[in-house]
Amino acid sequence: MTSPQTPGITSGRLSQEQLAQNFEDLHAPYDGHEAAVAADRCYFCHDAPCVTACPTDIDIPLFIRQISTGMSEAAARTIFEQNILGGMCARVCPTETLCEEACVRETAEGKPVEIGRLQRFATDSLMARQGHPFARAAATGKRVAVVGAGPAGLACAHRLAMKGHEVVIYEAKPKPGGLNEYGIATYKTVDDFAAREVEWLLGIGGITIEHGRSLGVEVSLENLNENFDAVFLGIGLGGVNLLELDGGALAGVEDAVSFISALRQAEDRAAVPVGRNVVVIGGGMTAVDAAVQAKLLGAQTVTLAYRRSQAEMPASRYEQELAASKGVHLLCNVMPVAMHGDGAVAEIELEYTQVVEGRVTGTGETVRLPADQVFRAIGQTLAPADGLDLESRKIKVSETGRTSMDGVWAGGDCTPGEDLTVVAVAEGRDAAEDIHSALTGAAG
Repeated sequence: MTSPQTPGITSGRLSQEQLAQNFEDLHAPYDGHEAAVAADRCYFCHDAPCVTACPTDIDIPLFIRQISTGMSEAAARTIFEQNILGGMCARVCPTETLCEEACVRETAEGKPVEIGRLQRFATDSLMARQGHPFARAAATGKRVAVVGAGPAGLACAHRLAMKGHEVVIYEAKPKPGGLNEYGIATYKTVDDFAAREVEWLLGIGGITIEHGRSLGVEVSLENLNENFDAVFLGIGLGGVNLLELDGGALAGVEDAVSFISALRQAEDRAAVPVGRNVVVIGGGMTAVDAAVQAKLLGAQTVTLAYRRSQAEMPASRYEQELAASKGVHLLCNVMPVAMHGDGAVAEIELEYTQVVEGRVTGTGETVRLPADQVFRAIGQTLAPADGLDLESRKIKVSETGRTSMDGVWAGGDCTPGEDLTVVAVAEGRDAAEDIHSALTGAAG
């Protein structure tokens, strides 16, 4: 129903049938024959560049060879040994700028082996079985607190549980999964996969999740440090950058993260309101996810406005092309200077930009676009992390995730580095190995 404050924003723009079609799985899974054909394209390179490009160091030629010889579950174990969230990463990793970009087939022919889809085929095959593929080691008697049930926290918790430690995860939200559950486009993770993956991961045993417990409110770092043998922080980035400009507080100006989360959690997509003319400010993956989904919900025009050139957009070329294919207009070299409207946004004013000595500056020339809904996708910020040294406004850590506080490790988006699910998994896993070594004196 249309809100009187925001007359252009309404739910039910499309029928249930149209929505079901729009939000189908972005990439249909391989069947067995398709996987075999795709695997056969791999050269099984020695010192394979795809492995070097993978943040979790999966032995990609090995798992593809295992698929090609009919051993898909063995392939899955090869993947999960390095990346326990390999199923989700197969769906959401920007493989086009990681392993597949490095593929020799890409270099030679411009068409890489479809590593992501092969990884999904293998991991889905094993996850469909009963039971968990890994067993816990003998109990160590050590207890570790993990704050945040996102990719980094879950990867850390699983590896620690495998090593025989007891893990308690403190999660602020009602569901585990973090970004995977709340922050990724619906069409990338259909059939409630994020929740199913967490349930499968917890099958290792030894992990307890307490919901409604956020750091600095219900849980203090000091208390955790006193009551556990080690602490891992996988708290992500909880804050959202604001647009401090005239009209920024008008109704209809929202953050993209909340929009994506609301859509992910909606039982009925038709009930999610969307504007007729939508503008998304930003150029990263979140901006693309918000823009594409606004279009899929039935927005008439969707414009993604980015302050630099298209070549400098943080979103990959593939994601840019996906947005364009769905009818999203990419408008680059513009930045917002004002929102206009009477109580609710009706227009956005953008100023054309230029880059001078590496800095974006306005040219003085502006353009106005109709906009009854504007999404901010200009980055997120770290919640207060008292007592910890920071670097680039994130928690400073060593190569193995150690923070400036004894007994406390951190990883994922709350630490410096790329904000990618696969990177978060690698950091959580590596921190767990270092925690295990510190608690037991064992190597690795």
